[in-house]
Formats: sequence, C-alpha cells, structure tokens
Amino acid sequence: MASGEAALEVRGTALEVRGLTKRFDRLAVDALDLSVRRGEFYALLGPNGAGKTTTLRMVAGLLRPDAGSVAVLGTDALADPVAAKQVMAWVSDEPMIYDKLTPLEYLEFVAGLWGIDAAHAESSARALLASLGLEPHLHERCEGFSKGMRQKVALAGALVHDPGLIILDEPLTGLDALSARHVKGLLQERVRAGGTVIMTTHILEVAERMADRIGVIASGRLIAEGTLEELRRRNGRNDTLEDMFIALVGEAAE
Repeated sequence: MASGEAALEVRGTALEVRGLTKRFDRLAVDALDLSVRRGEFYALLGPNGAGKTTTLRMVAGLLRPDAGSVAVLGTDALADPVAAKQVMAWVSDEPMIYDKLTPLEYLEFVAGLWGIDAAHAESSARALLASLGLEPHLHERCEGFSKGMRQKVALAGALVHDPGLIILDEPLTGLDALSARHVKGLLQERVRAGGTVIMTTHILEVAERMADRIGVIASGRLIAEGTLEELRRRNGRNDTLEDMFIALVGEAAE
C-alpha cells in the first residue's frame, strides 16, 4: 500500500485494534484485531464471557492490555491515554452519577472538567437532556431516579464534550420502550453527524436494525464480521441475526 493510501485509511478509521490480548485466570481476549470506521454504527456481539466488555474497557483506557495496540481517531491510546479519552466517551451498563446533583448540575460539572465554556455547557446540557426525554426532571436530584433515568443522565454526561467515538456497553439494559427509543434516536443522530458508535448488546433486534456492521466475538476472538447482508451470504440463508448468531457461536464452540 502506498503511503498516501495508508494515510487515507488511517483518516477513515475511528478505532483500530491490533493483537489485543488480556488474560485473567484464563485468556479473556485473544490477539483480537478490530477496525471500526468513522461515521459507523458498529455492534459487537457475543455470548456471556466472550470478551466484549474486557475489550471495550481496554479501548476506553480502564484496563491495561497484556499485549497489542489501540488507536482512537489516530491517537495511540496506550501511549497517550489522556488525548485518547478527550475524543471518546465510555458508558457502562451500570450508570455512575452524583446522586445529590440534578441532571443539569451533573452535566455542567462534567463539562467543567473538560474545560468547556459555561454558557456553551449549559445550552449543550439542556439540549442533550431534552433529547433523552429528561427535560421535566432537569432540577430534580438524581438520587430519586430509576435505573433507566440514571442511565440516560450518564449517557448525556458522556456526550457533553462531543466525543468522536462513543463506546457503549449494554446501554439499553433496564430501559423501558420509550427511554430506549430516546437513546437510540440520540445515537443515530450522532452517527448521522459523523460520529462513531461501538456498542455491545444482547438485544439482537437492536443490532439488526441499527448497526451498519456487526462483529461477533467468541472466546476473545472475532469470528465473523460484516453487514447483515454479508453475514447472511456467509451463512447461505436469509436468516435473522439471532439465527446466524446462534449458528456462528455454535460453530466456534465446536
């Protein structure tokens, strides 16, 4: 590949993982290679214990890999984790927010940590919270919120600095249908605006409807990847994602 082509490829990549490896009492992530394009909604699927969360925690800088490399929007995330974190967001399935603050106060606090101008921070916070259906609760303390409401506040806080890469681990867990629609709508807006989303989910219908590409991981390795149609061609049938997922994981286990 010529140097110009290589540069173009780097500019078009939001996340580039090579040889990522992590061992606990067993091998959790096994020399994983993964590439996510800019402006893409990517769903990372796998059975429990497949290595999905461990992979995303290493990408987000919350866990140090034993080997491999991670590049986030052209930044070496292992060599310069602070710079990498400035351009990405991490949202886990267990929201952690400050209970004594209101949603608006919490977002303004997070924005202050990022050095965002106070006036801009307030308008951005209000817009984010409104898009998630939280406008009636702007001035209520978070301590009385349900898990779904807390999840939405945590998501808004992760997005207040306008990250280019959004990493979500089971973001729809505990959300009712309306809340899930708010979250999905916000994520789709971010992708349409040029942002990148990588998400794990056990709700395969969500991945089927929303993802531009789907990766299936088992035993810490990527065993299949592509658009829904590409996965169907590989499977040789016009199956649902659920059927293909079960078949792929079964093949990997054998």
